[in-house]
Amino acid sequence: MGFVHREQRGDARWLSIDNGPRNLLNPSLMRQLADELIAAESSDTKAVVLTGRGDMFCGGLDVEAIKAGGDPVEFATELVALLRLVPQLGLPVLGAINGDALASGFSLVVTTDMAATVEGATLGTFEASIGIWPMIAQVPPLQRLLPRHALSNILTGIPFTAEQALAVGAVNTVVPRARLEDQIDEWVTLASRAGAALASGRRAFYRFVDLSYDEALDQSLAEFAGMFRR
Repeated sequence: MGFVHREQRGDARWLSIDNGPRNLLNPSLMRQLADELIAAESSDTKAVVLTGRGDMFCGGLDVEAIKAGGDPVEFATELVALLRLVPQLGLPVLGAINGDALASGFSLVVTTDMAATVEGATLGTFEASIGIWPMIAQVPPLQRLLPRHALSNILTGIPFTAEQALAVGAVNTVVPRARLEDQIDEWVTLASRAGAALASGRRAFYRFVDLSYDEALDQSLAEFAGMFRR
């Protein structure tokens, strides 16, 4: 069963999550999404866009399926693999956040390079509000946002409004729904201008984030020289 729809729009490959009204994540969907991301990297497309079908981006893991007998370890393993994959790609990954992005869906938003969300969307984890903890979903926000900003959502389980998500850096802009695709199209053009240097540069960026200042400078020297040897 196909849970991810692929559409080539000009230079960008749009991948739409499609699993019911909440676009919930299950192991098959996450494997399919990972496969589509890898396939896009080996194609001639210049950027990948993640979005959702309908009025919601993604409501997170399908917890009801786990309660009905699904293997929680399988769900968690596929989620970790997907979240680990996105920063390793050699293409810009843009988020067209067409509605609410909750729990692990919020984590996906935060892993993208740039994200635009529609007005009225809510974004964040909600697990603490129902007595559990977003053990995996907390990792991307804690890596990408200031700890106080991340914890204001994770600790309370109260998602951000679209405007709050913009203020804390979880998204780059808030747009009317009618403007979402136009905004992403503009970014596709801008984000692909680095050409052949983009793949190694994007991967280096995410590696450098986790290094000390001196270590990042040491590695950047080799990466810089490598750009001119290809």
